[in-house]
Amino acid sequence: MYRQVITIERHITEQQRRYPEATGVFSNLLYDIALAAKLIARETGRAGLADILGRTGKVNVQGEQQMKLDVFAHETISWMNSYTGRLAVMVSEEKEHVIPVPEEYGLGKYVLVFDPLDGSSNIDVDVSIGTIFAIYRRLSKEGPGTVGDCLQKGRRLVAAGYVIYGSSTMMVYTTGQGVHGFTLDPSLGEFLLSHEDIRMPAEPRYYSVNHGHERYWSTGTKRFVRWLQGMDEDLPRDPLSSRYIGSLVADFHRNLLEGGVFCYPADIRHPRGKLRLVYEAIPLAFIVEEAGGYASDGYRNILDVQPENLHHRTPLFIGNRELVERAEEFVTRYDV
Repeated sequence: MYRQVITIERHITEQQRRYPEATGVFSNLLYDIALAAKLIARETGRAGLADILGRTGKVNVQGEQQMKLDVFAHETISWMNSYTGRLAVMVSEEKEHVIPVPEEYGLGKYVLVFDPLDGSSNIDVDVSIGTIFAIYRRLSKEGPGTVGDCLQKGRRLVAAGYVIYGSSTMMVYTTGQGVHGFTLDPSLGEFLLSHEDIRMPAEPRYYSVNHGHERYWSTGTKRFVRWLQGMDEDLPRDPLSSRYIGSLVADFHRNLLEGGVFCYPADIRHPRGKLRLVYEAIPLAFIVEEAGGYASDGYRNILDVQPENLHHRTPLFIGNRELVERAEEFVTRYDV
């Protein structure tokens, strides 16, 4: 039977119809992000031909070597959203401070936070990478957006999503009305609905953690991972298979579709964790909770954590609720 083709633009528009008071500004903002993703996908797909692989020679605010594609992705998303009048302010992993929106273009009521290219250390070896984004309503009443507009708890999000650039390009997003995935058809240049109302499988299959850091883990993390492996004699279980790519978006995407847990715990080198709360952990936590999962820093729901600064670091356990809640039990029992 012929399957009806639904573009991401049509899907966003149909969701907008649920809100009679909607003006279309938010819908257009989502579509601008999808358009930016197409441009980034085009460059990632021909990176070796376009001479944009490799490092720029500069270091970003995180102390990491910037890749050329990092800079392209950051500039594409920033430029695409700077003149529309839909945003008050932006935050990017690549910039230390907020990115102001030029007042001459008009200031909107939304705030965009994003990691333009997660997993960029994998660019040169052709491994999946991604973009993470989230949208808030501004808190300030007028004038340019502020840092305070960007430092909101995840509970206040109005949308979050990610784009994975791999064997195909896929955009996944939620506005709190289900999690939906769209695969880019290169022949049409359109994102088409391919995964409607994504829910995490009840039976998890995988756990994802960098075992190369095991010597630095706390006792609670070590005990939790042994339990995932079926090696805890007090709490026997069938072992999960280990899968770790090293791109947060790619590891999260696999576990979202197949079931499992991703762990980037605190350790003796990074006692406050390493992943960024504002534009990595919170957006993915919003997505996973909408899909029936859970995200925690080991002690509390990520969506309840108050960001202290734009580049606030955090531990992250994210995936099937049962597994993440078990991680909290091990961490609070052995590490407090």
